[in-house]
Amino acid sequence: METQTQDKATVWLKPEQVDKMRSATVEASAPYLVARNDALIATLYDSGLRVAEAVALDVADHVDLDDGVLALPADIQKDYPTDRTPSYTEIELADETVRTLRTYLAGRWKEAAALWPSRQSDRMTTESVRNVVREAAVGADVRPITVTGRGDPEDVTPHTLRHSVAYRMLNVEEGHTFYDVRNRLRHATIQTTERVYDHIDRV
Repeated sequence: METQTQDKATVWLKPEQVDKMRSATVEASAPYLVARNDALIATLYDSGLRVAEAVALDVADHVDLDDGVLALPADIQKDYPTDRTPSYTEIELADETVRTLRTYLAGRWKEAAALWPSRQSDRMTTESVRNVVREAAVGADVRPITVTGRGDPEDVTPHTLRHSVAYRMLNVEEGHTFYDVRNRLRHATIQTTERVYDHIDRV
């Protein structure tokens, strides 16, 4: 199983595997939760948010779709910003993610301050997000890349999507450096980024 420590990333996905997971939410989710779960996976994979950061997001305070950004105050972030950076961080979203979020928010079955409400409460828990991601991976039958070969769908977690951002930036998209990955994932130091992802850069 994947670790969520600062050790080397051990499980990650290719972009086409994430696409399959998003498609699988149609079958893996209750009909009224499909748009939420699709938007959740899309946002995690685009932004690189940690699961605890994702569940803390409120629509009014942290989501600006007109500018296409997530605004994260320091109190919901881990390790970052540091003392040398602003009190909040803006994460720019891809146009496709913004469209997906607009569609989701326009038809939410439940009005709540939280971006991601659940059936049982006004805010999803970290465990409920893990369940959504795992069920989508199982439904899509994706076998993630691991340091020893291929893993099982059950190995996929929200943190796998975070690692997959680094894989995408270093191996699929052009022109990115470890500094770009560090800024996207908001590591406190570049040394952390290099330690966690240096082997992914050589895939």
